[in-house]
Amino acid sequence: MSTVNNPLGSIFISHRAIAAIAYHTTMESYGVVGLAAKSLAEGLSQVLVKDPILGVDVEFEDNVVSIDLYVIVEYGVRIKSVASSISENVKYRIEKDTGLTVDHVDVHIRGLRISNSD
Repeated sequence: MSTVNNPLGSIFISHRAIAAIAYHTTMESYGVVGLAAKSLAEGLSQVLVKDPILGVDVEFEDNVVSIDLYVIVEYGVRIKSVASSISENVKYRIEKDTGLTVDHVDVHIRGLRISNSD
C-alpha cells in the first residue's frame, strides 16, 4: 500500500486500486483479447473466484510502482507494437490518476487468439 501525505491528511492507495486501473487500461488497448493468469495456481483460483484484476501484478518500493501484465493478444497484430502501447498507456494512466511514479511496466505475452471471422 502506498501512502501520500498532504496538508489535509494522508491518502492510502492499495495494490488492488492500481491493479484495477492497469487492468482497465490494458483492456482498452488495441489488439488485446484479455489477460491471462500468471501461474497455474492463479488460474485455478480464477475458476473458483472471479477476480477482476487477473493477470496484473503490482509491487511498491517507497512511492515507486512496478507492474507486470500477463496478456493475450489478437492473432495478426504486431506484438512489439501492442506491448509497447500497453506499457506506455498503463504508465501514463497510473501516473496521471494516482500521482505515483511508475518505474516500469513489463508486458508478458501469454498467448495469441484468433477471432471468429463469422
